Amino acid sequence: MFLPALRLRLGRWLALLAGPALLAACQGNGLSAADERRVFRYNQPEALTSLDPAFARNQANSWATAQLYNGLLALDSTLQLAPALARRYHISPDGLTYTFTLRRGVRFHDDAAFQGGRGRLVTAADFVYSFRRLFDAKTASPGGWIFRGKVLEDKQGNISDTCFVAANDSTLRIHLKAPFIPFLSLLTMPYAYVVPHEAVEKYGKDFRAHPVGTGPFRFHAWDEGNVLLYQRNATYWRRDAQGRALPYLDAVAISFIADRKTEFLTFLQGKLDFLSGIREGSRDLILNPDGTVRADFRGRFNLQKAPYLNTEYLGFQLDSAHLTGEQAAQGRALRDPRVRQALGYALNRPELLAYVLNHVGRPGTAGFVPAALPSFSAAKVPGYTFQPDRARALLAAAGYGPRHPLQLRLSTVAERKAVGEYLQKNWANVGVQVQIDINQSAAQQELVDNGRVAFFTKSWLGDYPDAENYLALFYSPNFSPAGPDKTHYKAAEYDQLYQQAIREHDAARRTALYQAMDRLVVRDAPVLSLYYDEVIRLTQRNVRGLAPNPMNQLELERVRKE
Repeated sequence: MFLPALRLRLGRWLALLAGPALLAACQGNGLSAADERRVFRYNQPEALTSLDPAFARNQANSWATAQLYNGLLALDSTLQLAPALARRYHISPDGLTYTFTLRRGVRFHDDAAFQGGRGRLVTAADFVYSFRRLFDAKTASPGGWIFRGKVLEDKQGNISDTCFVAANDSTLRIHLKAPFIPFLSLLTMPYAYVVPHEAVEKYGKDFRAHPVGTGPFRFHAWDEGNVLLYQRNATYWRRDAQGRALPYLDAVAISFIADRKTEFLTFLQGKLDFLSGIREGSRDLILNPDGTVRADFRGRFNLQKAPYLNTEYLGFQLDSAHLTGEQAAQGRALRDPRVRQALGYALNRPELLAYVLNHVGRPGTAGFVPAALPSFSAAKVPGYTFQPDRARALLAAAGYGPRHPLQLRLSTVAERKAVGEYLQKNWANVGVQVQIDINQSAAQQELVDNGRVAFFTKSWLGDYPDAENYLALFYSPNFSPAGPDKTHYKAAEYDQLYQQAIREHDAARRTALYQAMDRLVVRDAPVLSLYYDEVIRLTQRNVRGLAPNPMNQLELERVRKE
C-alpha cells in the first residue's frame, strides 16, 4: 500500500506548492479530484543523486533534469533532431564548424541568484560557460566525453579556448578538430543543457539541489529520499500547435519508493500516474507469456510498448592483463573465437523471450546495433541463431567435448539471474558447464570496467540515437575503464571502418559502413547479443500525451490528466 508517512508528507508539500486554493481543497492527507488532475506523480526507485545536468549520467538524474532544463536541440518522438533553444543551425562544408542561432526571449527561471530575483535572458555566452564547465576540475562532471576528442584541442590535448565561441548574444559557434557526423545528436543529451553562471556561483556544490534552468517546470522543494516537487514555469518559451502555453500541468511530484512491489501496488491504487518497466517480480503478475496484459488487470490501466535503444548482451574479456587465477584460465579458453561462436549458437533466444521475459524484447539474432535504429538489418547483419549441432562441432574443433568439457563462470547481477539460469541450461545441452556468479551492480560494474572477469552479462543503453554510439564499444582507442570498449576488442579493419563512418556525410554510405562493422562484431564475437529490449510503460487511463520512445525519455511538458 502507499506508505502513510510519504502520503502525508506529499499532501502537505503539494498544498504548500499550489497555494491557498489547493490548500483549501485538501481533505486530510489527500487532494480533490480537480487538484489531482493538475499534478503528475511518478516514482523514482533508483537513487537520484543530483539535479545538476552535468551529472545526468543515469536515468534517474536524466528524467529529473529533463523537466528543468533545455539544450540547443532535442529529439522528437521518432528520434529525429528538433530545434530547442537553437531555432536553426548551419554546418560548414568541411564539417568542422557548427553555427547555432538562438531563440530570442528565453529566460532562466526566476531565482534569488539573479538581480531582483527575475530570471535573465539566455545568451550564447551561457552555452560557452555550460560546455566549458564540464571540463572544470571543480565541477568533476562525467559528461566531458561528449566533447572530448571531438572539439578543437591545444598541443597538450586539452580543450582549446576557441572551440566554443559566442559571436554575439544569439550566435554560438562550435569548432571540431575533425568531422564527426553524430555530433548534433550529442547536443541533445542532458550534459549539454544550459545553466546560468550566477546560480552555479551562488549555490556552489548545492547547485545539485537548487537547480535553475529554462525548462517547462521550476524547482520547488526536495526532501531527499522522500519527495521532489516541481511547479509550472509560467514564463516557459514553448507553445503547442494551437498557440497555448506549455506545460499543461501545474506540478510534478516525484516519490522515491524503492521496493518494486510497493511501487506497483501504489500505482494500482491510483496514487502514481505512470510506471516505467516491469520488473522480474511483477512480470508474471501483469503479463501473460505472450506479452499481453492478464485478464485481472485488463482495462485498469494502459500498457504501452515500443522498441528500446538497449541491447542486452554477453561479453568476453579478450585482454588477459587483469585476469588472475580461475578467471585467467577461462580467459584463455574464451580467446578462441570458435568457443565464443559455439556459445552463441547454443542459445535459443526466441524461447528465452517467451519463457523468461514474457515476450518483452526481440531476439538478438542479428548484430549488436538494436532494432530501433535505421542501420539494423537482420538480412545484412545475420547473427547467431539456435544451432546446437553447429555449437558442438565448433567446441570439438576447439578441443572440447565429453572427455574434456568446457567449464566457465558467468558473472552477472541479481536482476539477470533468471536469464542466466536459462542460458545455463542451453549451454549444458551442448556440453558446456557454466556456473552463475551473482554480484551487486556496483561490484559487477567495477569488475567489468577493469577487465577482471572473463565472461559477463551487460547491457548498452544508447546515449544518443546513432549506431556509432553502439559501435564505439569496439573501437580500440576506447578501451575501458576510460572508454566503453569493455572487451578490449581490437581489429585494424574495424578501426578503419569506424574512422570512415564518423566522417561520411552520405547517410546510405554511412549505414553500409555501420553494417560492415556490425558484421565484424558478429564474426569475431567479442560480445553475443541476447535480445533487443523494449520500453514498457503503464499509465493511468486519464493520462494523455505521454508516449513512449526508443530512448525512454520522460517528457512532461505536453502531458495532461483528464
